[in-house]
Amino acid sequence: MNPPSPPSSTVASHGLQAQAVGHYENFPVASLLCPPHLRAPVMAIYHFARTADDIADEGDASPQERLDALDAYRADLAAAAHGGGSSARWPQVFDPLARAIAGHRLPERLLTDLLDAFAQDIAFTRDARRYADRAELADYCRRSANPVGRLLLHLYGTGDAASLAMSDRICTALQLINFWQDPSVDIPRGRLYFTTADCERFGVDEAALRSLEPTPEAARLVADCCAWARAGMLAGAPLVHRIPGRAGWELRLVVQGGLRILDRIAAIGHRTLERRPTVGARDLPVMLWRALRMGQSRPTTAAS
Repeated sequence: MNPPSPPSSTVASHGLQAQAVGHYENFPVASLLCPPHLRAPVMAIYHFARTADDIADEGDASPQERLDALDAYRADLAAAAHGGGSSARWPQVFDPLARAIAGHRLPERLLTDLLDAFAQDIAFTRDARRYADRAELADYCRRSANPVGRLLLHLYGTGDAASLAMSDRICTALQLINFWQDPSVDIPRGRLYFTTADCERFGVDEAALRSLEPTPEAARLVADCCAWARAGMLAGAPLVHRIPGRAGWELRLVVQGGLRILDRIAAIGHRTLERRPTVGARDLPVMLWRALRMGQSRPTTAAS
């Protein structure tokens, strides 16, 4: 399966430009399984997050220019949430988002949490900071990933505490899977998500890690981090039975897509410092079969 990339975005603010940016997406966005009446708000949320990520990541802007652009983006979000008119810089993002906020009462706090996470990424990269331990990294995921799941649950009309907790587990797991899939991409960009505590536990030297040196210790570190992500995904997977209809089936594929990437990481000996494994067309039958077989207690996860 080659998941679709969203339309290329153009963002410009304070001299910041990121043009014709293509993004590989692990998971479908507003796919055919998404309820048709929710596709527009889902896409509005997606493009809001994707464009903010471009501001934080793409182009040649300085860290301060990126932070200034995110401040302007945050101001436009506040205007969209409170009927303040169209955005001058990003109307293609905030006009649809304003309609989604008004039509579905989307919680503004969840959207600002995403911007907080992007600003944190910029600051950590600028200052060469590390996450101390898994609790600190999970707290970052609380802002960078979990709001998306909670926004979708809001659209689906599901807001009980148990469902929200399972959504958080799935979204944090997806974010972690992305981290452990992408160190060969992230580390050269100055983003190191392996925590200080984990590196010390596995005897992984930070300098070797930053140089992408493929040591046995690094592979064991990746393997343990992947086990952490898998455990979180399995803990959240029963949510698929709480989401009705087509949305529940899409969530099954999201869960199985994440688990399949973990399989692919394992298949290369957890050596993601050297290469970035992806899912492809041959993985789709496996993912579909596992999605169909997901029981009430836990999904099928054996590698094949």
